[in-house]
Amino acid sequence: MRRTLYFTSPRKIEIREEPLPEPRADEVLVETLCSAISAGTEMLAYRGELPQLKDAHDSLSSDLNYPLAYGYAAVGIVKRLGAHVDRLWKDKLVFAFQPHTSSFTIHPSSLIPVPDSLPPETACFLPNMETAVNLVQDGAPILGERVLVNGQGVVGLLTASLLAEFPLDCLVTVDCYEPRRNALKAEGRGSNVKRFASLDPDAADFRASLSAYAQEGFDLAYELSGNPSALNDAIAATRFSGRVVIGSWYGQKRVALDLGGAFHRSRVRLIPSQVSTIASELTARWDKSRRFSVAWDALARIRPERWITHRVPLSQAADAYRLLEENPQETIQVLITYP
Repeated sequence: MRRTLYFTSPRKIEIREEPLPEPRADEVLVETLCSAISAGTEMLAYRGELPQLKDAHDSLSSDLNYPLAYGYAAVGIVKRLGAHVDRLWKDKLVFAFQPHTSSFTIHPSSLIPVPDSLPPETACFLPNMETAVNLVQDGAPILGERVLVNGQGVVGLLTASLLAEFPLDCLVTVDCYEPRRNALKAEGRGSNVKRFASLDPDAADFRASLSAYAQEGFDLAYELSGNPSALNDAIAATRFSGRVVIGSWYGQKRVALDLGGAFHRSRVRLIPSQVSTIASELTARWDKSRRFSVAWDALARIRPERWITHRVPLSQAADAYRLLEENPQETIQVLITYP
């Protein structure tokens, strides 16, 4: 038997025991060690705010009805092999885009071997790091630019960590929760960035502080907060002919954009960024395999497992989602474990 997490209705979670299918001749059985909760996408599922995407480019987003087994950051060990599977897969540490479940059968082509240098908990960050790599590629920062990152959840922290490797004039991050603002302070001081700051959007002097770093506005801004109103803030903070990269997925929440006034003359470019595809201008040189390779290297440098604030057994997963709903200020990354 295996145990699988299901979203059954808004704010309701069940851990169901299911028969574990035997691996087919071309499949393997993986026993899960840990899986990461995506505090952005999965909380939309938890709240019942996921839209139906009939033209989704990935299987994770195509059928989002309750009851829903969801999740996409599982790391485990290959325990059993089908008759036709190469014996080299036995006992491999692997990553898979799988829901939160204690074990699963899968074709090896859908597995990504974890580099020997990385522990399982680090590997759980692969999807978010791939997203961060995609966000940086879509924003295409230039030497000496002034960059703003709205939102310092895991994707925001990873994106800011990558941006801190560029020789920027300034990098400013924004988040309403102090632990997330503090998470990158050491990197900011030791990075290639000339000036680094992490600001509280609720502070009385927020606007003045923001202007102090980019009086004429930012060349490049990222909206990664998941808050629709923050998109207007990002646009307002971007200078003439700048770029705003939109990485947040708002689900069913509506976005009311202020496209009159200054925006009408600003030539600010709005860039939607989503990791399931690669920007058309890069596809002649880049594919998913190359992007994963870059993401693994970045994980080895940044080691984001230090941002894991909670490790929760699968049996207590409902408590984890409740924590993310009611006290998000206490969390950065929540991991589900499989004892």
